[in-house]
Amino acid sequence: MKGQVTNRKKQFEMIAKTFYGLEEVLAKEIKNLGAKDIVQHNRAVSFIGNTETMYKVNYLSRTALRVLKPIIKCKVQTPKSLYRNVKQFKWETIFSLKDTFAIDTVVSSEYFKHSKFVALKVKDAIVDRFRDEFNERPNVDVENPTVRINVHIYNDTCTISLDSSGDSLHKRGYRTAKTPAPLNEALAAGMILLSEWDQDSEFVDGMCGSGTIPIEATLIALNIPPGYLRKSYGFMSWKDYDEDLWSEIKNEVKSKSELNFKIIASDKSPEAIEAAARNIKSAKLLKYIILEKKYFDEQECKSGYGVVIMNPPYGERLKEENLNLFYSEIGDTLKKNFTGFDAWILSASKTSMKRIGLKTSRRLTLFNGALECKFHKYELYRGTKKKFD
Repeated sequence: MKGQVTNRKKQFEMIAKTFYGLEEVLAKEIKNLGAKDIVQHNRAVSFIGNTETMYKVNYLSRTALRVLKPIIKCKVQTPKSLYRNVKQFKWETIFSLKDTFAIDTVVSSEYFKHSKFVALKVKDAIVDRFRDEFNERPNVDVENPTVRINVHIYNDTCTISLDSSGDSLHKRGYRTAKTPAPLNEALAAGMILLSEWDQDSEFVDGMCGSGTIPIEATLIALNIPPGYLRKSYGFMSWKDYDEDLWSEIKNEVKSKSELNFKIIASDKSPEAIEAAARNIKSAKLLKYIILEKKYFDEQECKSGYGVVIMNPPYGERLKEENLNLFYSEIGDTLKKNFTGFDAWILSASKTSMKRIGLKTSRRLTLFNGALECKFHKYELYRGTKKKFD
């Protein structure tokens, strides 16, 4: 065990960040991992748990982006009050002079207008604390710090947290190749979980790009942790890192080795297929995913039961009239070739989505980066009637 002995049973508050629209999915994941007092917020979920819970959410949650551990909560209205509250905290119990640190800030306050100024004051307070105690200071490293500190100020309420994740949790470690506008891994996993796919029937992505959606679907179906390839997390640099507990958590996971259904990924672009192949290989999933260079209208599934999830182009490279025709062809193909399936489509083009021409059974709002998108479900029963809005 590294560092101090961890009190494994001690309960504390945590906040997990996610995408807008995935809060309920994340809350369910966190509940299944043993957390209590779970509350959904905008793009976040707060909860109570212990060190084991924190490690598990980092390793096993598919939709969390960061897991924060609040350590300071105070009222601040001036730079002096901010500095004073930060400096009096015993930072030397968290990390040492050999460590590096970085500060992330989110500010929405009439008292503090600039996040960079807040970050500078917090940095000064931490550095001065170490100087007073040891006559030395740790260094700042904004690119690859061993300790990442999150500062959130809303009006006069300041919450300072340790970032237990380090790099964002969407960075699974398998993406070695990219296509234009790749889908975030945590968003892709959230889309699959929102679809309520039974993980026991055919899964198709007919516009797979670099393969993120089928890779995430395969990880879910095989019960492989999203963090199985990651080498490091923020909490590993903390003085109370419990290496034995971390090993226990990883060893407890029981993954499958076989699937009794098809996971199909296809794309018309040779570049996309090449990128997807590299990523699927990097994810160690080559034996589970059928990868095909094929136009979507050539894709046909005769099993009569399964899920289609796609993230088609939004219009950045297609004129509106071409995009409308493209989406109309998507609808025709779904109706013709995927009878019995549920189809889910994510797009930021509201106008073109109407041209799919199928009745929508669910409509959700998600954000792909800064783009507001609609995530629509279509139940492809026999005889589905076209319905243009």
